[in-house]
Amino acid sequence: MAKPKTKTTVDSPVTPALDDPLAAGTADEGSGGPVQGPYDLALAAGEELRRKPYAASSTIQTIRQHTKDRMTVWERIEVLQDPETQPTVLYQNWGPNLDGASIVTAVVKIGGRDVALYGHDFTVRAGSMDATNGRKLANLIYLAGERGIPCIGMNDSAGAFVPAGIGGLDGYAEAFTALRKISGVAPSIMCMFGYNAGGGSYLPRQGSFVIQAANTFFGLTGPGVIKSVLGEDVTPDDLGGPKVHGASGVADLTVADEVAALRTAQRLLSYLPNSNRVAPPFERTSDSVDRPTTEIDTLLRKAFNSPTGFNTPLDVTILIERICDHGDYFEIQPDRARNAITAFGRLGGHVVGFVANNSAVASGQIDVDAAYKIARFVRFCSIYNTPVIFIEDTTGFLPGRDQESRGIVQAGRAMLDAIIDIRTPRILLILRNAFGGAYAAFNSYATGADIVLALPTTRVAVMGTAGKEFVYKAEIRKMRDEAAKKRKAGTPEADVAAWLKSREGELNLRYERELMNPREALSLGSISEIVMPTDLRRVITYHLRFLLNHYVPGPMVEPQREFH
Repeated sequence: MAKPKTKTTVDSPVTPALDDPLAAGTADEGSGGPVQGPYDLALAAGEELRRKPYAASSTIQTIRQHTKDRMTVWERIEVLQDPETQPTVLYQNWGPNLDGASIVTAVVKIGGRDVALYGHDFTVRAGSMDATNGRKLANLIYLAGERGIPCIGMNDSAGAFVPAGIGGLDGYAEAFTALRKISGVAPSIMCMFGYNAGGGSYLPRQGSFVIQAANTFFGLTGPGVIKSVLGEDVTPDDLGGPKVHGASGVADLTVADEVAALRTAQRLLSYLPNSNRVAPPFERTSDSVDRPTTEIDTLLRKAFNSPTGFNTPLDVTILIERICDHGDYFEIQPDRARNAITAFGRLGGHVVGFVANNSAVASGQIDVDAAYKIARFVRFCSIYNTPVIFIEDTTGFLPGRDQESRGIVQAGRAMLDAIIDIRTPRILLILRNAFGGAYAAFNSYATGADIVLALPTTRVAVMGTAGKEFVYKAEIRKMRDEAAKKRKAGTPEADVAAWLKSREGELNLRYERELMNPREALSLGSISEIVMPTDLRRVITYHLRFLLNHYVPGPMVEPQREFH
């Protein structure tokens, strides 16, 4: 039987083919190559523009950057952002050359959070500033403030672009203004790389925190200008290096290299809120809040039972470490005024700021540098919804001609004002000494403390043992008259001196027993309760939780005081 014929139609049958008719580069029938129509040319031009900021640096410029032990801006972004993420680059082709205009502005993911990021591209025009990229930078900073996200700056700029004339100054002015406008709205972290002068030093110092890597410089003028104007020979490191700025507080943190700066920025960011509208990030912890702080008990027992007794210096960072979750805390300005410690930590997962007198350095007395260090840290915590825990152990403000000439009264006022203005939950723990004006100014109930706790070792008084001169005035006068009689009777001076020393020692012990203790403060309500050293973490955390349960994070609404 014959096979039936296929029915034909008017339409031609479709012939199966393996070629994709929509694939790029297909040729028309009879043509000798790919078709390049207007659409294809537009795509090619667009791709070239997209790649231009990434390819703006030549191979030679990149090698020069690497020979200085400096990364390119794109390499720094790669270190800083979360793995497997890509930056959302804003204003990618900004500038007359469509190459990003020597600065990268982007939004990146760090710790799963959106962060506004800028970085100078030193391989393009030495990262210099003109009116164009100044506006670009200002736009990014305003974005951070409006959207309520933190800002990180990677500064590596030669300063204003001289051929741009006054445009470079206008650019810096726009950036200055923007960063000042978001101050107190969104926190910012500034990393210092390379050599920055003039506006390149003013701009980052407007940020909340400055991190400076080794072998970098920033300052108002460079060594060349100092040489020509003042005739002084000075190295960049001695003029504006980390050891200078770390000691003065211009740099909050100094680190070994660029990678350390970026990793430090990541860690610091983990303690900061996105903005003044929210609380700092909470992290669940496996460290029980009921963990006994037995190490603190051991430390205090060995210190105060030693021959130097209650005059034994203590490194307060040991206490902070044992109180915090897993012993982890982050110290701010560790190279400056270590008689006062300022640090971030967590208790039960909640971020807190620690402000502590450190008797291991200069007896923990408050000097000009310590007062300003405390004031600035406390104001940051108050603005950004961070509770503050004060640990007091000081005999008072440091006296002397040098301190008075440097303005200890104004510095002390700055600290006192900052503490009075705190709006977040705050707790005071009195570790040992709390004397005079330092006690009154250091977050007492009278200055607004929510809770005041004290160890049994607390010694609260108007002044130290020198106060016996006022309390036992009549007895001391009688004692000295008797010593004068002994001298007239021919008693050797050495014996008289020994007798006086013995009597004064007895009065010192009596003064400590009767006045340098927590009893009077407890009876007047100046101290809420006595806490045992082994219970410090538990008691402080329980009070903190209660206070946070009744605190609503939000922007400051109180009047802004005249001084700060």
